[in-house]
This record gives sequence, C-alpha cells and structure tokens, in this order.
Amino acid sequence: MNFGVLKEDRRLERRVALSPAGVQSLTAAGQHVFVEQHAGLLSMFSDGDYTAAGAVIVYSAEEVINRAQALLKISPPTNGELSLLGFGQVFFSAFHLVVSDRKITEGLLAKKTTAITYELIEDNHGRLPVLQAMSEIGGQLSIQAAAHFLQGEEGGRGILLGGIPGIPPASVVILGGGTVGRTAARFALGIGAAVTVLDNDLSRLREIENHFHWKIATALATEVNVARAVQFADVVVGAVMLKGERTPHVVTEDMVKTMKKGSVIVDVAIDQGGCIETSRPTTIDDPVFIEHGVVHFCVPNMPAMVSRTATVGLTNAILPYLQSIGENGIEQALRIDSGFAKGACTFSGYCTNRVVSKIFNLPYKDLQIHLASVLPSSQN
Repeated sequence: MNFGVLKEDRRLERRVALSPAGVQSLTAAGQHVFVEQHAGLLSMFSDGDYTAAGAVIVYSAEEVINRAQALLKISPPTNGELSLLGFGQVFFSAFHLVVSDRKITEGLLAKKTTAITYELIEDNHGRLPVLQAMSEIGGQLSIQAAAHFLQGEEGGRGILLGGIPGIPPASVVILGGGTVGRTAARFALGIGAAVTVLDNDLSRLREIENHFHWKIATALATEVNVARAVQFADVVVGAVMLKGERTPHVVTEDMVKTMKKGSVIVDVAIDQGGCIETSRPTTIDDPVFIEHGVVHFCVPNMPAMVSRTATVGLTNAILPYLQSIGENGIEQALRIDSGFAKGACTFSGYCTNRVVSKIFNLPYKDLQIHLASVLPSSQN
C-alpha cells in the first residue's frame, strides 16, 4: 500500500503524523511511504532522516495525495486538500468532527473517504491508545503551562506552584480524573502544589486517592463542589472528556467571575469544545487571553508544544493499525479489529459515527453491518 504523510500548517501545528522510525517499519514490510518535503522539520526530523528510513520525498500536498492510498495528517484536511482527494482514499487525522465545520464531513462523504479519527480508535481492552498517549502529554503540559502563566509577566498572580517555607503552595483544581487528570495530578503533586481532583465517578475518585496515597483531596463534581473549588483555586485544569462527544461546560461564566484575579485556567478539553464556559480556542503562538481577570490557556493541540515527543508517541500508537491496513487492506483491517473500526467516522460515502450523524442530521450506517454486507460470497 502507498502511504502519504502531509505537511502541517506551521502556524497551527508542529507535529508530523509519522516519525522516520514508523516509516522504516512500514517500508521494511514492503509498503511505500511518500512524505511531503519538510513535513518533519518542526519535530526535528529532516528529509534525510525520512529518505534513510525508506521514504520518498515529494514536493507538494497534491503529489502526496495523488500517490497515496492512505493519507496521514494531524490536523483535519483543509478545503484545498479535500478538493484534491481521490475517491475512496483513507485519511487518518484528529478530525474532532463533533466540533468541526459541517463542510469537512460533507467533503469526506462526497469523496467516499474512509476517515479514521485518532481520538476514537480503541484497543482490545476498550482503551483509546492514541488519545491516551496525547492525554499523558497534555496532562503534564497543563501543569507546565499553569506554572508559567501563574507568574506575573502575562497577568498571572505572580506565585509559585510549590510555594516555599513559610508560604503555602498554590491550589490546583483538576476537573476530571481520567488520563489527563491523573497525569496532571501526579505532575502538580511532584512540584509541591496542593491538589484537588473532582470527578462524577466515586469509584474513580477512590482509585485516585489510593494511587496517590491520600496526598490529594477529592470531591464529587457536583455544581456546588465545582463552584466552591474554583473560587479558591489558583489553577483550574479542565480535563473532562466524553468519548466522541462535545464536552459539557462544567464551569460556568458566573463561576469564573468568582475566581481570584490572576488565577489560571488550562482547558485541556478545548479540542472537544471545552469544559469552561469562557474558553475559546487559542494557538501555540498566541496561547492565552484574559477574561474576568483570569488567564485562560486554551490550545487545542497542546501536545504539539513538544512536537518530537508527541510525534513519536503518535507513531507508537497508530503503527499497528497502519501495518494492518498495509497487510490486509482497509476493509479487512476494519472487519478484523472492531476497536480500530470505531475510529472510522465515514466510509464509502456513509456516515458511520452515530454522534456525528445526529449533530449534522446525516444518514447513519453501522460500519460492521455494512462491511459484512459487502463480504465476498465465499466468506458469507
């Protein structure tokens, strides 16, 4: 199979969808990989690194798209890239279709693209391997960002997360006890902050307390508890995630108004709409804004801040699926791995994600039923 790696818009994204090591694994198995010129530069991978791994460097997105059967990108396709797509190609990306422009979904359907969105791929245990890798990075970066912007240069309160003798540490409130929340809690606790985690799952809170040996506080994420916690917080980390759905607003604008002047919000959930009502997407180049005296850090692609680590982590997670479609073809790969199939939002002109179909009022088709219906007669 021919794989194509597209270059990202450097203003918005610093990662690349496949590392040279990933290319080498594919080419060693007999696959062909075409990489757009300079695609890896912001992750410190040169074109020479890719050619040494067996890739062919090409000089435009159009050439990558024309040569490849399966395309790899981090950000969703642009209108220009959609117009260049051939019929029936595979496209891997972090589509986040539930919060995207309807035209992207319509474009994918019109080209009968098999759109595989990273954040919905599951493994055999129901975990989300790609999302987990990026969430581990996002959890760490949320505390690094909070520590930086809590300083006074850009409107922060001018305090240290860990405090010093005679001065108490900062209060870090984490909304959500999943991968992002736990990683953020571990990192904040290591710095010396006072950490509170809120979640609506009591069993998860019990596990978190046991895991951290009762060194952090926990509370159910009721409206009253959330309002009280954010009022006294120096840092609020939004780590709420509903798989494949838009994130609800857990912190209202009225709650934000009660927060300390110069406190910091890091809304890691912004790529799914954000869990803070006052959040709006920002960029790596311009990551913060101040609303009601509170510094908001709302970068949707936060892992791109550590682009090399994130690229390797992404490659580690998606490589088994790329190897599978290279060996078996896309239809068979989706048939034999139902967890992988859950990442397919469109297939052969049909919307195969129930949530997306509901949001955009599009006809829905169950992918596994559709795949079974097109099996060769000898396999039925």
